[in-house]
Amino acid sequence: MIPCVSCKLPDCFYCDTKDKPVVSEEMEGELRLVKFDTTPIMSTYLVAVVVGEYDYVEDRSKDGVLVRVYTPMGKREQGQFALEVATKVLPYYKDYFQIAYPLPKMDLIAIADFSAGAMENWGLVTYRENCLLVDPKNTSAVRKQWIALVVGHEIAHQWFGNLVTMEWWTHLWLNEGYASFVEFLCVAHLFPEYDIWTQFVTDTYIRALELDCLKNSHPIEVPVGHPSEIDEIFDDISYNKGASVIRMLHKYIGDEDFRQGMNVYLTRHQYKNTFTEDLWAALEEASHKPVGAVMSTWTKQMGFPVVKVTSRQDGNNRKLTVAQEKFCADGKASSNDCLWMIPVTFSSSVSPSSVIQQTVLETKFAEVTLQGVSADEWVKVNPGTVGYYRTQYPPDMLAQFVPAIRDKSLPPLDRLGLLDDLFAMVQAGQTPTVEVLKLMQAFSQEDNYTVWSSIANSLSKLSLLLSHTDFDDLFRLYGRRLMKGVGDRLGWDPKPKESHLDTLLRSLAIDRLCVFEDEAYIKEAHKRFEDHVSGKAPLPADLRFPVFKAVLAKGDEKTYNTMLRLYREADLHEEKDRISRALGAIKDVAVLKKVLDFAMSKEVRSQDTVFVIISVAMSKKGRELAWTFFKDNWQELMNRYRGGFLLARLVKYSTENFADEEHAVEVEEFFKSHPSPGTERTVQQSLETIRLSAAWLERDKEATKAYLTSVSN
Repeated sequence: MIPCVSCKLPDCFYCDTKDKPVVSEEMEGELRLVKFDTTPIMSTYLVAVVVGEYDYVEDRSKDGVLVRVYTPMGKREQGQFALEVATKVLPYYKDYFQIAYPLPKMDLIAIADFSAGAMENWGLVTYRENCLLVDPKNTSAVRKQWIALVVGHEIAHQWFGNLVTMEWWTHLWLNEGYASFVEFLCVAHLFPEYDIWTQFVTDTYIRALELDCLKNSHPIEVPVGHPSEIDEIFDDISYNKGASVIRMLHKYIGDEDFRQGMNVYLTRHQYKNTFTEDLWAALEEASHKPVGAVMSTWTKQMGFPVVKVTSRQDGNNRKLTVAQEKFCADGKASSNDCLWMIPVTFSSSVSPSSVIQQTVLETKFAEVTLQGVSADEWVKVNPGTVGYYRTQYPPDMLAQFVPAIRDKSLPPLDRLGLLDDLFAMVQAGQTPTVEVLKLMQAFSQEDNYTVWSSIANSLSKLSLLLSHTDFDDLFRLYGRRLMKGVGDRLGWDPKPKESHLDTLLRSLAIDRLCVFEDEAYIKEAHKRFEDHVSGKAPLPADLRFPVFKAVLAKGDEKTYNTMLRLYREADLHEEKDRISRALGAIKDVAVLKKVLDFAMSKEVRSQDTVFVIISVAMSKKGRELAWTFFKDNWQELMNRYRGGFLLARLVKYSTENFADEEHAVEVEEFFKSHPSPGTERTVQQSLETIRLSAAWLERDKEATKAYLTSVSN
């Protein structure tokens, strides 16, 4: 398609193509002619050319690849962290897959306004600035961690996606699911202090389950018959479910066989296109396990199972009955006769971190005998929260976990998995909301960041639901009491040599306590904000977003104007981004209208407009306002985003936060008369979510109010 690439450009500009180095440069008058080497065979979507004025930092990986990170002029040092990550990731992947990166150079380049977070063009990877650049004084720990993951993800694509490319978009997950799994492999290797595999469960696995239980989800392998359908499958199924089932498969066959199978797959199909079945064949060859039979049940059918377990004692042994059925968000039995081949594992309180037995559940029901497990021991299904399924326990088995949650003898991944499974049962109407509120009380002494992150996720969903009631103040009181201990333990100021995870937990705790309107925390947030604005004591980067939100939530137009001044003065895009995403916390409707107008102004990059509007849509005061704004500006938004995934994200958050049939009908009617190619599935998912929330509220509102009233004294 492109036999050669040559660029003519003014001498002051730099030009780079996506993969091969410059062959020659020569002057032609005032223009410089740059010629590039021949590229390897590749899919056309991987071709890229960047022309512009950039600084760069460079280094070589230990296996000799020249790596450069290109930054805006004057910001070359902000590329140093990404450079360090990239130069270590390349040899790590070479060693892990036993296949070298095939090009002599790797460039990572920051793009000022970029709808995607990053794009894996072969040898020239493009990134949003806030997915690549690190300013040591102004970049938060959570953003730095995110940058490491994104760099690892895009470099993984140089093997999965570039060296071997999916045959058609139906198999997109071969690119995105694998890269989303492998990014955690490399970050766990480079930064063990991140405990990144625990974070995987909250950031990736749970997000996939939340979407995949909807009737309007889709299989991992989804037929694509029209270009408008392509953007829609760049979602939590292709990325997060894909990564989650690969993690389950990795555990099932073991790391050594997984690596060997990956080598077979990449070697056999390099510079070619593949189907999902090609991957299964390679892994089956390496592991001698029925990979194709097992995994096809996870990639070809939509959704996932819930494993229901019951227990009885038989002398010194525990006998379990396990049963599988499709888990549906509405709690209703599926009309489809779905069966999965489920790798099911078990642990007990005698050895909490060890798998004591495993089996593959291929039928609706099975009996499992656990030898030597006494009646007073707890038994956990799916230890490590690795299997891609929910687990439902009877009350007696669930009660046995409570002491182990309190004393933290139940491992972190199992504490959060247990709670999240119960919360899913609550949302589906299988368990009353009060039961999950009671179980959360057992976590009052919790000290693990990722467990708290999962709790906060559930609290946010409850907060959103109960914002449609007249007793949300009771829920905020509940939230304050639950999180007060962890907030007070960590305090506001970083401790010498504190862990990365404590830094993240402090930010989370302060944010939640301010959202739950803890007066002491809000007062301290205002004091520190004033010191930050005056220059007396700049806020640590990790505390800025929660403090900005806390101040704005109690603020007025003057506060808003102060934030706009900080936005305009900020040089780092990460800082602009966190300020703009905090603006929706304002409760003054007149000021919120100004926030929405600001979102569409030239001051805000198109890539960021969506997230400013979403910040308004996520609030009790702003959701109706944002929905009206969305409708009024529909044509301009369509022209700007043309049905891409940014528009799909805006559709999702502008609509799904309602909880009544009237809004569901209104949303449905609007999109009937305003068709939006590329967001059709998102609209249906939002309608389903609205109706699920309405049913949840109707089902549990009075009992939840009574419980929150009883514990408020």
